[in-house]
Amino acid sequence: MANVSLDGYIEDANGRFAWTAPIDEVFSFITDIVRPVGTYLYGRRMYETMAVWETDPTLGAQTELMADFADIWQAADKVVYSTTLPVVSTTDTRIERRFDPDSVREMKASAASDVTIGGPTLAAHAFNAGLVDECQLLVYPVLVGGGKPAFIGDAGVQLDLLEEHRFGNGVVSLRYRIQS
Repeated sequence: MANVSLDGYIEDANGRFAWTAPIDEVFSFITDIVRPVGTYLYGRRMYETMAVWETDPTLGAQTELMADFADIWQAADKVVYSTTLPVVSTTDTRIERRFDPDSVREMKASAASDVTIGGPTLAAHAFNAGLVDECQLLVYPVLVGGGKPAFIGDAGVQLDLLEEHRFGNGVVSLRYRIQS
């Protein structure tokens, strides 16, 4: 799943993504999407962005919606793929120094709940290895003009639209299945 600008970026040229701050309707939708996730696979930067849901208790204390998301996120296992991160700051988290497609394939096969991938570089490895079953985008009505693209790499992937949903603030959710 990725929050993405209409022109295909997850952050602008300055590394900012404040334009993805969701309204309650979108945040509730995101929370329901991640509710069945048992394992998050993250690149270092995405992990550091998400770790605040455990390391900053004031975040979850702000609203009931945020508390629900924090509880769901904290309950899941996290695997961080990084050659530079010395230690993790959250529970139920481990570091892997390299992405091993066979290990992820085994993890998916034995998982009792959903496995999700966060971060464009890690997602590119997973796409290239044929490990992605579905892709969900929350497209925000903003053009940022450059920055970090949502999709990188050279895997040509055909998608089948499974579901779309429009929100009152102009955000559109698009859920795709990867064609075999």
